[in-house]
Amino acid sequence: MPDVLSNGIQLRYETLGDDDAPALLLIMGLGAQLIDWPQEFCELLAARGLRVVLFDNRDAGLSAALPQLGVPDVRAILGGDGATVPYLLADLAADAAGLLDALGIERAHVTGLSLGGMIAQQLTIDHPDRVASLCSIMSTTGDRAVGRPTPEAAALLGLPPAANRDEAIANSIASARIIGSPGFPATPDELLLRATAKYDRAYNPLGTLRQYAAALGSPDRTAALRGVTVPTVVIHGEDDPLIDVSGGRATADAVPGADLLVIPGMGHDLPRAAWPRIVDAIVRNTERAVAR
Repeated sequence: MPDVLSNGIQLRYETLGDDDAPALLLIMGLGAQLIDWPQEFCELLAARGLRVVLFDNRDAGLSAALPQLGVPDVRAILGGDGATVPYLLADLAADAAGLLDALGIERAHVTGLSLGGMIAQQLTIDHPDRVASLCSIMSTTGDRAVGRPTPEAAALLGLPPAANRDEAIANSIASARIIGSPGFPATPDELLLRATAKYDRAYNPLGTLRQYAAALGSPDRTAALRGVTVPTVVIHGEDDPLIDVSGGRATADAVPGADLLVIPGMGHDLPRAAWPRIVDAIVRNTERAVAR
């Protein structure tokens, strides 16, 4: 996995598939890493004729951590005081655009998940010439009236950093159980494997907090999404406790001509049983762009 300098930030990335195939940029969510895109899921996309590009956002995984930006005051940000917001979704979108520059990719199909969906939306808004199609998964518009979490899921966003490896892994497993798909529950072995891999690759809870502050401190995208002209598909779990399905519906309502796929039983994860529907929806959307 190589690194590039993008927008002044060192990013770790990986690609798979034919280098000459149309590029599909995958953007992960809050505190997540490129390994949170399941390898077999990415292989399914590559097998459909796409060059899959995935990366760690700033302050996550093996991309640059930014401790010099301090610890944001989330309560103050929620109250309207953005003095401690370290950066915005626009900066994270500029990182993604810079990665495309570094890889010599003029335009890419873009898929983002959760916070990654917000970044993908912002990338499409700010850099429309770089985006061939947009897929927003389990995300929302930035309007705080939609996509609200359940109280149990909201509590996860305020957990303090773990004191050690065992606590971090246990917290990750407990969180995955709360926000996971009730219709497609992961096995205990799957949860342990994912949590262990994530911690052992990188653990940066204050980076996650800065990313969260970026989402909270960024403006509502609803009006700007009405100007999106690329083919767009919105995918959301009907049973998502972290970002309620109303966030996905609002996104699809905002983007002219957007398709909406709501998957019953799916929560805030990527259950294997839903992969065929998700992959098909992403690929169909890229084909809409080619056909234009």
